[in-house]
Amino acid sequence: MGKFIIEGGRPLRGTITASGNKNAALKLLPACLLTDEPVILHNIPDIQDVRSTLDILRDLGVEVTDLGGGSWRVHAQNITKTEILPELASKTRASFVFSGPMLARLGQVTLPLPGGDVIGGRPLDTHIQALAALGVSVEMKTRGMFEMTGHPLRGGGYVLLAEASVTATENSVMAAVLAKGETVIDNAASEPHVRDLCQFLNQLGANVEGAGTNRLRIQGVDRLHGGEYRIGADFMEVGSFIGAAAVTGGEIRIRNADPQNLAMIRLVYKKLGVEWSVEGNDILVPADQAMTIEPALGGRILEIKPMPWPGFPPDLMSIALMIATQGEGSVLLHDWMYESRFFFVDNLAFMGARLVLCDPHRVLVQGGNGLYANPHGVPSPDIRAGMAMVLAALCAKGTSTIHNIQQIDRGYERIDEKLRTLGAQIERVEDDW
Repeated sequence: MGKFIIEGGRPLRGTITASGNKNAALKLLPACLLTDEPVILHNIPDIQDVRSTLDILRDLGVEVTDLGGGSWRVHAQNITKTEILPELASKTRASFVFSGPMLARLGQVTLPLPGGDVIGGRPLDTHIQALAALGVSVEMKTRGMFEMTGHPLRGGGYVLLAEASVTATENSVMAAVLAKGETVIDNAASEPHVRDLCQFLNQLGANVEGAGTNRLRIQGVDRLHGGEYRIGADFMEVGSFIGAAAVTGGEIRIRNADPQNLAMIRLVYKKLGVEWSVEGNDILVPADQAMTIEPALGGRILEIKPMPWPGFPPDLMSIALMIATQGEGSVLLHDWMYESRFFFVDNLAFMGARLVLCDPHRVLVQGGNGLYANPHGVPSPDIRAGMAMVLAALCAKGTSTIHNIQQIDRGYERIDEKLRTLGAQIERVEDDW
């Protein structure tokens, strides 16, 4: 394991390029199983979750070739097994979305419970519901191991998802594109990475209508062909770097940021006193941020909470909380989706942040005071909390140590290298834990 040693108090300045969307990459790679022809994907981020997904593909017998520069060639001409190993699946939450394409292509799959961040309950009920509508039989072989069969898959008719789950939407779309007949998925997720997946599948010959809306209409086709696709920018990474610039008082340009996907992030960040300008496909975060938290109507305390797209992304709640600690004013952050999202805030309090963990879902922040470094070390409990602690260390006085950084590496591409490009004093060293 490694750790970051960060000397804070340095404003970030310079230019970086946004990485590809993590959540798109983790679904488009399994989607390559739907065709026996080669597929080339561009702008794939070099992160641990992607490497874990590639390991699963290789173990299934898929030919995977690194073309360099974030481009990969995936050729699933031969799939040699239908079971996904627990030791591989445990490394990433996205492992469960292999079930949709495996069922569509081979009619069966055996896979364990997925891994991923421990941020609260993340049930798989909606996945199972959607797959069952397509004719899939699901049996729990042993504790934590699912055996699924469904050959051939049939169009599910009208499928109303119990929740607008991103991964359940993606999983059911991948299963439905080769199912016989029509499937209409209502209450579907509409995040940019869901749109990426639908557009990618259509380029391979699928018939998916309604991408970007909450109703998807899929006409099953007999087969998909090969193709080439470039995924969009990772708006979670972009939102994190905007936060890093704001809390350090820096000025940065983020190239290829896809600002069209930042509308709600921009609205919420503005309430925290953070703004930016758009120049083409770039965004420019200026140094003269107000960092004043806007009260709600009538002088009430501002409340920020995540919502399904186009609402504020839940994965940026940790970053928004960190920004709030440096803003003048009060804000209540309420993550009703995940009950363990804010369990890292005691580390921020130790560094001088004024906040109260009201309950597992809510944190009240009184911002405006500086932070002090924690040289003894703080952990990275999950991807986004780990990045929030990086932001804390960047703006704190003194030198901080952040452990368990493999969690951050799961979702951020070469984060230390990018920060050094912007002038941060950050060093990656082997941890002695």
